[in-house]
Amino acid sequence: MFAPMVASTHASIAQSPPAEGQSSTEQQQQQRQLASQVRTRWSSPLMGRVESYKTYFRRRYMINRNWIQGHQSMISYTAPGAGVVTALQFDHDHIVVGCDNSWIQIFDTPTGELLRTLRGHTLGVWALEFSKDVDMVTGEKILVSGGCDREVRVWDMHTGQCRQVMLGHTGTIRCLKIYNRRYAITGSRDATLRVWNIYTGQSKFLLQGHRDSVRCIETHGDLLVSGSYDCTARVWSLITGECLLVLQGHFQQIYSIAFNGEYIITGSLDSTCRLWSPTTGACLATLQGHTQLVGQLQLSGDHLMTGGGDGLMYMWNLKKFECNYRVPAHDQSITSLCFDAKRIVTGGNDGAVKLWDRETGSFMRELTKTDAAIWRVAICEERVVICMQRNGRTAMEVICFDTVAPTVIDQH
Repeated sequence: MFAPMVASTHASIAQSPPAEGQSSTEQQQQQRQLASQVRTRWSSPLMGRVESYKTYFRRRYMINRNWIQGHQSMISYTAPGAGVVTALQFDHDHIVVGCDNSWIQIFDTPTGELLRTLRGHTLGVWALEFSKDVDMVTGEKILVSGGCDREVRVWDMHTGQCRQVMLGHTGTIRCLKIYNRRYAITGSRDATLRVWNIYTGQSKFLLQGHRDSVRCIETHGDLLVSGSYDCTARVWSLITGECLLVLQGHFQQIYSIAFNGEYIITGSLDSTCRLWSPTTGACLATLQGHTQLVGQLQLSGDHLMTGGGDGLMYMWNLKKFECNYRVPAHDQSITSLCFDAKRIVTGGNDGAVKLWDRETGSFMRELTKTDAAIWRVAICEERVVICMQRNGRTAMEVICFDTVAPTVIDQH
């Protein structure tokens, strides 16, 4: 999820006597410059202009109210085909969707307009990620993708050109992360991970040790954690390529991982989540309650949200190793789960996308409903992007709560 950047630094401007040798005019000029810097921190990346404190907080209040009351605008896009959406990422400029028909589509976030379709993969795309920043040297915004054709491709999002095709995996690429802006990390069904230099196309590390498919990866600092169908997770150094720890304890495949530097959390087909120490590899706790696969993990500070194939949603307090609440969220498996400071959004195979209060777990309302599965959901402070199947076709809805009047725009 990608929320607007808001500076947490607070600055105060106090009147003080001019320093020795400094005129009061010079001091006033410095104070005005400082005030300008403070105001700039509160500028809105969405509105493209500097907002006063009052305007900024009023806007945030209105957005939160619109979430609750359902005041929203919506852009609906229906694709010509029926490809399953396998990957979704967005920021304030772009929405990127990967499909099992080998296409990658890039949309304009504010308007929902389809900007370009990236063609090059010959089989389904299963993993993608784009850098949040534009490269200061090349001016490019980089997207990396991988899939069933075993290729890792590097794209310039602005032009749609493929910059690199990186070969080496012998199985489907199932998970992918950009690291340190310069490297891409891929996990494959060939039981290996690779670290690639995005700009040269060269493989920096081949990480071997898993005995079955690598299903999920997460990074924090210079550490990488991988989860596998061999029922283990491994901690790797991205500096040396060395395997530092092997985390053993699950009885079935690992499908999901979260990592914040303090905890490693793994979700498994054995219906449990396990908390691990990233320094010792010790299992700190086993979280039980789900009755099926735990495929969705979201970690924020000391709180962990889990979603399962049983349709249940749990909020856990990791300091106390306690469950804050348990919610029967969907009639079928939860396919997407995301939350921020105030709210939770879930999507399920029952075709519903639902909004929940994060503090209490109370149901607030349904955001959308379709006749088939919800594939992917992503949120930021003022938007929800939903990818689904509707009437046998691939559909996407972009719901915006930073709005005054409700509107609906359909695009085909």
